[in-house]
Amino acid sequence: MEKDRIIILKGHIIFTPEAQRFAIYENSYLIACDGVICGIYDVIPEQYRGIPVCDYGENLIIPGFVDLHTHAPQFNQRGLGLDYKLLEWLNEYTFKEENKFSDPVYAAGVYDAFAEELLRQGTTRVAAFATIHRESSRILFQALYRRGIGAYVGKVNMDTNCPDFIKEDTLLSLQDTEKLLQEWAGNGLVKPIITPRFAPTSTRELLKGLGELALTYQLPVQSHLSENVNEIAWVEELFPEIKEYHRVYQAYHLFGQTPTLMAHCVHLSDAAVQSMAENGVVAVHCPDSNLNLTSGIMPVRKLLTAGVKVGLGSDIGAGHSLSMPQTVVKTIQLSKVMQVLDSQYEPLTLSEVFYLATKGGGSFFGKVGSFEAGYSLDALIIENHSAVQGLSPLERLQQFIYTGTAKDITERYIAGVRRAVFEAD
Repeated sequence: MEKDRIIILKGHIIFTPEAQRFAIYENSYLIACDGVICGIYDVIPEQYRGIPVCDYGENLIIPGFVDLHTHAPQFNQRGLGLDYKLLEWLNEYTFKEENKFSDPVYAAGVYDAFAEELLRQGTTRVAAFATIHRESSRILFQALYRRGIGAYVGKVNMDTNCPDFIKEDTLLSLQDTEKLLQEWAGNGLVKPIITPRFAPTSTRELLKGLGELALTYQLPVQSHLSENVNEIAWVEELFPEIKEYHRVYQAYHLFGQTPTLMAHCVHLSDAAVQSMAENGVVAVHCPDSNLNLTSGIMPVRKLLTAGVKVGLGSDIGAGHSLSMPQTVVKTIQLSKVMQVLDSQYEPLTLSEVFYLATKGGGSFFGKVGSFEAGYSLDALIIENHSAVQGLSPLERLQQFIYTGTAKDITERYIAGVRRAVFEAD
């Protein structure tokens, strides 16, 4: 065993091997080789003696956060136009902003800032939408790769029901997508994902072609599902032969035939919930954007009880922050609102939602988001900036999630590599 391939971190180690509980190892050693965790120990085993230890003292060591739905080109759009609802917001703000990404120089500036903010906020893995533009999409791949962030990146596809200035030719859309995925499919850290924006902006020909690409190259898929009631009615008008939203994706091999992320899932029928569970489709809860655009609240407990996989997303820019801890907080709060509306609804706990933001969402990337043996060493070091003394490690984690900021994150590791932010925290 080559010692220079081994990393040892020491501190108070906290993670969720399962949704119902935190595993806590105080003053312990987390050991990884080649970026993969070997184990957690009270005392350094003999074979690892003599290897330098990164001793973080009383600081917390937690898994990096996973953001399963966000729009990188909307980074400059945070907080804008949020008096609108979804469809109006897209037309008044989003499509106009995304059109600017025909300029690679503009794209480079935004995407570098986006990647830096992800890292600053402790997000170590992300699934991101780009725009329709092939060159700018390539720039997003490159920006995330340079910062060492694990990612799925999707060149957006849309060829109908959108402004002409951002509407694609169907064949060119498919060709550009295939060229990009061929360039990046072999990358171990930043990978392509098939990305129809959503059913209303996709012709049947485009959906068919994207489904064929997903199957041919065995690539995952990401899109939007049942976010807004007007959007759902629109889908039924556009696809009268299929009618139900999720079945549109299903008909074109974009709904679980390969690993699939569907954002929002606010207004799902029982049939849709059952289909998601049966096909292993991941529902991505985006609490900030669902509130900001008056879309509603995903019934997370209902989906989990039905066996649907759930992850969390910041959904920049309808969401206004890339902070996954704050997404955790909002998810818990909204589950309590659901209980106020329905006394039978069981609210979510911190361990459950922390799990969704780490191991649960991380499973889309493989063995990511936990500190069990065989998992990638994606870790954050959380410093104790609290004025409150005598808190247990778990209490300090609670306080960080609810009141902490990016300044509390002093170190970031992704696949065992320490990643520093460019700007001082």
